[in-house]
Amino acid sequence: MNSNKKTTKMEDMKVRLSTLWIFVMFNMLAADILSFMIPGFLKELMTGYAGEIQITLGFLLVAAIMLEIPIVMIVLSRVLKYRANRWANIIAGVITIAFVIGGGSTYPHYVFLATVEVVCMSLIVWYAWRWKNTEVSPDNEAIQRGITGRC
Repeated sequence: MNSNKKTTKMEDMKVRLSTLWIFVMFNMLAADILSFMIPGFLKELMTGYAGEIQITLGFLLVAAIMLEIPIVMIVLSRVLKYRANRWANIIAGVITIAFVIGGGSTYPHYVFLATVEVVCMSLIVWYAWRWKNTEVSPDNEAIQRGITGRC
């Protein structure tokens, strides 16, 4: 296999993962926007509570960090090298799946969108887990040709 095909496979996976993160992010935003349309929801938020959860500055910070994960993964999926990219996608995918399932509601729109998000993030984790290193480097090429430089 020539180095152009190796580079293309690497870039294809980066684009695939980045695109899936974009899809996840838009679904998360859609779920939040639609939740604001539930009668009485905004009024309840104005009291400082969402259900039984008190909305504090700390709660908002944690929510912001959790929502930032898909956003930053859009960029990181494209710029990180193979090893870091693979593990970042696996870890971010698992954390975000837990966030979506654990922080969700039972409203039909949320259940639908959360299901789409979890399926998509499961694909991200699966693709990253099965991703083989095709990045072109002198060490990697030597290993693939069976030349390790060791005695």
